[in-house]
Amino acid sequence: MVAYPLGRPQRWFEREYDPQTNSYSWWFGPNFKGERAERKVWQDFTRSNALFFSTAIQLNNDQLKPAFAWVTQKLIVLTTGIDWNPFLSLELLRQETGKEQIMSYMRAADIGIDRLELIEEDMPASSSRELSPGVRINFEVGVEQGAPPRSPKLFRVRTWHKQTDSSEDIPLDIQDESDGTRKLFEFSGGWIRALSNGATLFVDELDRSLHPHMTRFLVNLFHGSSNKTNAQLVYTTHDATLLDTELLRRDQVWFVEKDETQSTKIFSLLDYKPRKNEALESGYLKGRYGAVPFVTNLRG
Repeated sequence: MVAYPLGRPQRWFEREYDPQTNSYSWWFGPNFKGERAERKVWQDFTRSNALFFSTAIQLNNDQLKPAFAWVTQKLIVLTTGIDWNPFLSLELLRQETGKEQIMSYMRAADIGIDRLELIEEDMPASSSRELSPGVRINFEVGVEQGAPPRSPKLFRVRTWHKQTDSSEDIPLDIQDESDGTRKLFEFSGGWIRALSNGATLFVDELDRSLHPHMTRFLVNLFHGSSNKTNAQLVYTTHDATLLDTELLRRDQVWFVEKDETQSTKIFSLLDYKPRKNEALESGYLKGRYGAVPFVTNLRG
């Protein structure tokens, strides 16, 4: 771990595995606090598949608590590969103010949803497989230590659409909405939480199932007046339309590609010294900066 408490790097500790001896070597810097006996306890209790960082926190290391608090309270990660992962949005939807915040995102996307409804039910353990579609969640994040555990709940999100030719409202289960609508609902909770708390939000494949105008809208929220808390957004995308100097500074753009050994490397757009008003999207698609696939013809 390298820390910057005074603006300059301080190496606090290192842990390195030695395959020849099948053991770990340890090093503790002069700025890492703790008696020798304490360090030995933290070291001995760290499992091979666990972090020294989290183990020391569990054993009451005060020096590491600010870093741990940032990870647990100021870091939000939205990943792909999970078809339905709306935890943050569901938490907001349980509150009237949070519901209105989410609806502001839905209205901005012009997807025709008039209102959202959250249906919350107790989850019978014996019928957990029969209550689909729905989301089974234990709300344990943020629960005070010693508080009684909450029973698992089933959550159904219902969207309501106004018909243009009648006064009737049409309900839909959110599972029946498009992939883009579900993705926007899932993202909205992370965006609202990050912008409210000044958190760092990591998003994998931001553009998946979203229109380019929508991805641009979401990115721009971190640059505009909505970001009063210095929140940060880090995302991966294949949407080349976001390579726009009116949206991103040149130092904010990084490329990812595989080399001849199939290892992944990351490099900055600044390595290519682009001109101030250079057409980044066009240059990227022409292969000027690398990080593009070399597509060949199919062979019969």
